[in-house]
Amino acid sequence: MRHTPLFPAFKNDTGITLSRDTPQARHPTRRDILFRAGALALASAAPLARAQAPFPSKPLQLIVPWPAGGQTDLTIRILCEEAEPLLGQPVLVVNKPGAAGTLVAPALKAAEADGHTIGQVPITVYRHALMNHVPWDPVTDLAPILQVSGVSFGLLVPASSPFKSATELIDWAIKHPGELILGSTGIGTTAHLAMEEILLQHNVKYVHVPYKGTADQMLAIAGAQIMAGVNSTGFAPWVEKGQMRVLATFNATRNPRWPDAPTMRELGYPQAVYTSPWGLAAPAATPPAVVQKLHDVFHKAMFSERHAGALAKYDQSLDYLGTRDYRQAVLATVEREKKLLARMNLLAKTAS
Repeated sequence: MRHTPLFPAFKNDTGITLSRDTPQARHPTRRDILFRAGALALASAAPLARAQAPFPSKPLQLIVPWPAGGQTDLTIRILCEEAEPLLGQPVLVVNKPGAAGTLVAPALKAAEADGHTIGQVPITVYRHALMNHVPWDPVTDLAPILQVSGVSFGLLVPASSPFKSATELIDWAIKHPGELILGSTGIGTTAHLAMEEILLQHNVKYVHVPYKGTADQMLAIAGAQIMAGVNSTGFAPWVEKGQMRVLATFNATRNPRWPDAPTMRELGYPQAVYTSPWGLAAPAATPPAVVQKLHDVFHKAMFSERHAGALAKYDQSLDYLGTRDYRQAVLATVEREKKLLARMNLLAKTAS
């Protein structure tokens, strides 16, 4: 007669036959429970420890949407060098030129939102998204860190021009609809929008001549091929050589380099402040504490004597805005330019 065990044997998932007498089959002791609980606590704490690791924990990448060696690239490299000791990590500049300086937006959208990838974002990135159908939205895909700088735009005329002031030019254009020939650096550029907004206020019709770049436009103004033009500080050498004159600037205050040129704001156009500002941004989901750290470091770095001097060399100026104010300024600019581009019929058409 076979004896049936009180505790039958069974197989575990390793294929080993266990019985009550097998050590693996016994009920867990208090020591076993405590050991397992401790192991579980350590395992669950590991991801939390990684998440709370001090920032930065590795070198940073700063995406610059312009070619290496240009004015913006050179000043940003100095900004990064000033920030490195404060971060305790290198900041590597990654150039992504092309697409009118907008490639920084999709690159940041695709980057890990841990603060180790940031980018230089010109205001034109936001305008480009209004004028074109793109698979990214800088308003929702980017987290502004701080605004750093901007440039001076001026209303320029040939040295031989009869116009001695911006007011004279605008008054003449009002009285001679369709006769003013005005050049810019391209359709939808800041140089285009800056004067367009003023002339639209007076319902002035004029001839717009878009140039591919500053050099072509400067030659056209200096040679009196056009009556006037708007450009950023690339005009400085031409003015200093006496080949053209600055009638007004689009700064909030007078440019120290051109103290005799009034601002458009002074002339009765309070909204006409165009400096094409740029700042730094991170991917949208970057933790607020990391954004704050980046803000504090680059805020200190941007006001270093070396960085400020580099900007001044290229006729750029410090134009700081903190994280909150920078975001508000961007949103205000987007709304303002959306209306202006709609009036100019340059807003991207919605799919029907």
